[in-house]
Amino acid sequence: MVKKERHFVLVHGACHGAWCWYKVAARLKSIGHKVTAIDMAGSGIHPKQVHEILSMSDYLEPLMEFMASLPSEERVILVGHSRGGLCISAAMERFPDKVSVGVFATAFMFGPNLTSETVIQQFNGGLDSEGYMDTQYGFHNGLDKPTSSFLFGPNLLASKLYQLSPPEDLTLALSLIRHVGVFKDEESNKAMGVTKEKYGSVGRVYIVCNEDKILTEEFQRWMIANNPPDEVKLIPDSDHMPMFSKPYELCSCLEEIAEKYH
Repeated sequence: MVKKERHFVLVHGACHGAWCWYKVAARLKSIGHKVTAIDMAGSGIHPKQVHEILSMSDYLEPLMEFMASLPSEERVILVGHSRGGLCISAAMERFPDKVSVGVFATAFMFGPNLTSETVIQQFNGGLDSEGYMDTQYGFHNGLDKPTSSFLFGPNLLASKLYQLSPPEDLTLALSLIRHVGVFKDEESNKAMGVTKEKYGSVGRVYIVCNEDKILTEEFQRWMIANNPPDEVKLIPDSDHMPMFSKPYELCSCLEEIAEKYH
């Protein structure tokens, strides 16, 4: 029995969209919670194309607009998966009074003393010899500056992201993933800056997925050690996509977090 309705805001990772939360969203709604799954700019069914998104601020716009639209008294549970960790960190910095807790589900997590650049460098340095495998890359001439993008390849998805997930969910992903932009300009770095006073005032929980082959457990634990959250949870035998490989366990974690962080 749910003690109180909570509002979960679910933020997807690179190349994915709000669609990837369908199992988790249905489960949380069925037990009485409110759920908003957001498409970041150029993701899912968002109308913009990747070449129109010139900075991290552009990419973050749907989440920031949603957070700004919340009533002043409402506080949400922000859940970021993979690259979504970067997104919810920026939202926690800008809207700390509207977030009861930030949940990082095998997600990139930085902080006031651990920059997003450092985290990304550590991640890239830990990739094995296969790297990004058959990932596709794009280069675009934007309105005023060139941008680049990538799209996960089918072999990478099957072997490193979805290896423990149902095959039908991999098939779904192969039909719905989209190119996502890569931003390295000064403005984007600024958009990713967080402070102890704002971001640091919001509770954080990290959910470790120990069979993740892209954000390895070693890398997840490195982020945790260098930017300790309030709590760490583990979903055993989950790949990079816990919303597909372990949806009920992920929902159980989120229910426990909802009851603890108000």
